Amino acid sequence: MNLMWLTFAVQNTLRNRRRSLVTVSIAALGTAGILLGGGFALSTYKGLSEMAARSTGHLIVAQPAQFDRDEDTPLQHGLDNAAELREKLLADPEVRQVLPRVSFSGLISNGDKSTVMMATGIDPDSEFAVKGPFLSVTAGEVLSSGSSVAEVMLGEGLARSLKAQPGSSLTLLASTTDGALNALDVQVKGVFSTGVPDMDARFVYTDIATAQKLLNTQRVSSLGVFLARMEMTEGAQQRVAGANPTLKVQTWLDQAFFYKGVKDLYNRIFGAMGLIIGVIVVFVVTNAMSMAIIERTREIGTLRALGTLPNQLLRTLGLEGMVLGGVGALAGAAVAVGVTVFLLVVPFEMPPPPGQTKGYPLIITFDALMYLATMLSMVSLTVLTSTWVARKTVNMPVVDALAHT
Repeated sequence: MNLMWLTFAVQNTLRNRRRSLVTVSIAALGTAGILLGGGFALSTYKGLSEMAARSTGHLIVAQPAQFDRDEDTPLQHGLDNAAELREKLLADPEVRQVLPRVSFSGLISNGDKSTVMMATGIDPDSEFAVKGPFLSVTAGEVLSSGSSVAEVMLGEGLARSLKAQPGSSLTLLASTTDGALNALDVQVKGVFSTGVPDMDARFVYTDIATAQKLLNTQRVSSLGVFLARMEMTEGAQQRVAGANPTLKVQTWLDQAFFYKGVKDLYNRIFGAMGLIIGVIVVFVVTNAMSMAIIERTREIGTLRALGTLPNQLLRTLGLEGMVLGGVGALAGAAVAVGVTVFLLVVPFEMPPPPGQTKGYPLIITFDALMYLATMLSMVSLTVLTSTWVARKTVNMPVVDALAHT
């Protein structure tokens, strides 16, 4: 019986092919638009989350004051027992690597000109092994451990400002942990670009030993904990925080302010887009079904006179909406999959975001749950709209329906 009603509904949608084609096309375009927009948002979220976790580590371990207060002197709230704590953290089987960091600021000079720098001391070998090519080296080479001379890497804008290149000698000036001013001669090992001009104009990388020598301390600012998978973050945070109650453990998300801002913005944009598409689909389906029902009022009256119940007619008209919405949703999903595969085969470069100098590849993420939810929503929308439009006509007195012109 159900198959009979479905066949009846399919035949009814074919009675006016042009109108049905328009309805299916709108549903298909709406479905494709939502899936492609959602896939772009998901790929953006994934890229930003991986970039944030790669920059800081999945977990950041430090003294509570390191996150909550400003320092009066460099590394005032730093970690004293970094080496022991690092070995303890590495004992966790889910931890891939633990990277110490020393963050400080000061001046950098070429002898004729001095400018403000934002510097970070790292363990070069481990840093680049874990993170991969997270910097775009435009000149020279990356830092390496065990060098006989103190070396630095400069942001592209900073190198240009100081007229420095690989092999140039510079001087770092910073306050020590005792409040005194210290200077250290360094050699430029390489020049890099992050794609953000403001960062490239101030950023300096050096090794941990050089940073600690300049600041006259053995402390580090924090330890970045890198896990095997992103999904392990929450469980690892609880374990590390439980094992080190005197320290504070933040996740990459706690420090990913740019990620949060972009996600909130995209959620609003694509939420509004989905709402607009839903309204358009409702109006198109309402118009199509209204015209179809008006044309078939006498037919509905005849079916009522032959004993067909209003609920049966509503079910049939709802099935017509389901057929139109289902075909449109399937077609839209096919278009979205096609575009997704096409962009993987033929890369397309997006223009640089505001405040950056480098573009990024356009990638659309395929998410089965998103596809299923979108298609079900589209079908449900057309079924509900069709049923709502038909309810008045199928409940019309039989005599009035038969007399309709």
